[in-house]
Amino acid sequence: MANTDNKINIGDSFKSIDSIQINIGDSWKTIDECYINIGDVWKKFWAVVVTGARGIWFGGETTVAVNVIDYVTINTTGNATDFGDLTSSRFAGGGCSNGSDDRGIMIAGYTTTNVNTIDYITISTTGNSTDFGDDILRRYLAGCSNNTNGRGLSMGGFSSARIDSIYYITINTTGNSADFGDLIASTNALVGVSNGTNERGISAGGQDSGGRTNTINYVTINSTGNATDFGDLTNSRDGISGVSNSTDERGVFGGGYSGGVVNTIDYITINTTGNATDFGDLTSVRYQPKGVSNGVNERGVNGGGMNDSFVKINIIDYITINSTGNATDFGDLTQSKAALATCSNAD
Repeated sequence: MANTDNKINIGDSFKSIDSIQINIGDSWKTIDECYINIGDVWKKFWAVVVTGARGIWFGGETTVAVNVIDYVTINTTGNATDFGDLTSSRFAGGGCSNGSDDRGIMIAGYTTTNVNTIDYITISTTGNSTDFGDDILRRYLAGCSNNTNGRGLSMGGFSSARIDSIYYITINTTGNSADFGDLIASTNALVGVSNGTNERGISAGGQDSGGRTNTINYVTINSTGNATDFGDLTNSRDGISGVSNSTDERGVFGGGYSGGVVNTIDYITINTTGNATDFGDLTSVRYQPKGVSNGVNERGVNGGGMNDSFVKINIIDYITINSTGNATDFGDLTQSKAALATCSNAD
């Protein structure tokens, strides 16, 4: 057989490829180059680059809105690394992704005014974001997504007043968002999680007309329609972080403000309904942190926020989603900042 470096045989013809992924320890690793022994001669193919799922933090607020994008490799520990820049500086947007299909999205937010911009990146590379389309003008919204038809939702937020609107995009295309339905109540400063391929999206907490709320809503992501009541958080709070997994379908909510900044972590089982249960505590009290997770590999990572003096912090900590217990130190963001948007390239 002829030397077919960087090609693979599919259907009796060789197809050129730039990289492949293999599954090691239940996570997908990108393979760029390696050597294979053929006829007692080592042939160069791809070099192994073990990365694992990446977690992304978009923008945020220091003393002003920033455009910095940070990333970590979720199944390791250590400080975040600069990824690139958003198309504009902003904070309090929503984030989502299409999982292992590798596209990350930031939706809307705030600079000195509300923004409707949607940006996208390719998560496994580094570089600046690209314009995707437009959402509606709003800030302090929640995002979530699925991995089957790659749909991203943007839920609630604040425009000139709190809103109940849910909009959606198809992540692997570009274009403007479209109407999906409504939350149970007009709510801002809420958080979103989902159970990946199983199509349920959750929004939790925030502020509605009655003040801080413990309400949890759910929708079916691959349909359209209004949200349904799910249950309640363990306490009413806003500015919460959310992470989730897709194996036992757990959504975990950390930190926030509830008459004071708290370190509370509570959890739900996404494919059921009912009230949240105590999980443990963050490493410190945090307001407006944001979380990423590596799906089936069970790690949830929370970054940034504000302490009980409302000073921005760069702390990153992590939990094991399918257990309970207190968070552990992971490292630091590149800057002390709050009200970020997040996503990851894990299913």
